[in-house]
Amino acid sequence: MVMHISIAIYVLAGCQTAQKAPEETHKVPSELFLGADLSYVNEMLDCGGIYRKEGKVVEPYQLFAEEGNNLVRLRLWHNPDWTSYSDYEDVKLAIKRSKKLGMSVLLDFHYSDDWADPNKQLIPKAWKEIVSLKILGDSVYNYTSKVLTNLNESGLLPNMVQIGNETNVEILMPLESKNYDSINWERNIYLINRGITAVNDVSKKTGKHIATMIHIAQPENAEWWFPKAFEYGIIEFDWIGLSYYPKWSDYSLSQLAEVISLLKKKYSKRIMVVETAYPATLQNADDAGNLLAEDALLEGFSATPLGQKDFMIALTKIVIEGGGEGVIYWEPAWISVNCSTRWGNGSHWDNATFFDAQNGNEALTTFGFYERANYSKN
Repeated sequence: MVMHISIAIYVLAGCQTAQKAPEETHKVPSELFLGADLSYVNEMLDCGGIYRKEGKVVEPYQLFAEEGNNLVRLRLWHNPDWTSYSDYEDVKLAIKRSKKLGMSVLLDFHYSDDWADPNKQLIPKAWKEIVSLKILGDSVYNYTSKVLTNLNESGLLPNMVQIGNETNVEILMPLESKNYDSINWERNIYLINRGITAVNDVSKKTGKHIATMIHIAQPENAEWWFPKAFEYGIIEFDWIGLSYYPKWSDYSLSQLAEVISLLKKKYSKRIMVVETAYPATLQNADDAGNLLAEDALLEGFSATPLGQKDFMIALTKIVIEGGGEGVIYWEPAWISVNCSTRWGNGSHWDNATFFDAQNGNEALTTFGFYERANYSKN
């Protein structure tokens, strides 16, 4: 997710036009992932955040599990010095809370001390002096391996791992980097491969399969990114993860199934939308400006809880139609609290959560998105 409030432009250079995929009926996957990125929840609880359902205070992890959420996505920063969250200890706690309730976990390695997104992929400060590509690759391998090994020793091994977050541009770039227009593909894929290899080696050592995922923001960018990645020798991985925010995409909701179908057929990968969102209201609950405003709305989907739920159900059906196997909502529990971000007091997402900020953070009807009956017929 793009977190530069002043920069909300995804990398679109080199986009190709989606081609019409042959018509094909896809059955609902036997294991349909309906998930949520809950990376902010621990911080919200520490900041006094309260969640309610039918007027009663509820524990958020438990609420999502009971409503049918079966996959929790969590971001991991290398060594952030500006926050106490999304570091190893915070992620470890979130995994523990999630797995205790029977939810699977997708661990999102940002390979950065800060937000990695389609506009920037900055090297952790601890690695900034590394000149040798081999040593940098070893750092990626050792770090990934250590995190997973330590989690396994605590009985908290994730089910899936992202090798980077929205890696549209070259990963692990120098801290002073300003230009991401060009990608050194040989370097880029070498580093990504070291991450994939680390996950695979931990899988072999533990005897527990950890699925690997490559995550690209917006489907149109996947069309040009993956051909280059395979040209430069990306090794086997399991999943293609996509961000799909209509506000920042060239493709309409109706075009998404075609793109997913084409990617699935061409690369024989499982596919999931791992980031999406839609506003339930246009009201702002605090001093922090909301990222999703009127320009995020689509025809036929109002900025209401019903419109938000209808969007999520429609999106999930389209993903299934294209042969995809899941959808994860980005930060449905990032409610407004007394704590601040770099950009303001409160949440920049309060109008896009699954909770009513004007009514004590009462759970919205959007939780109906998790009902499997919505997808029994496609």
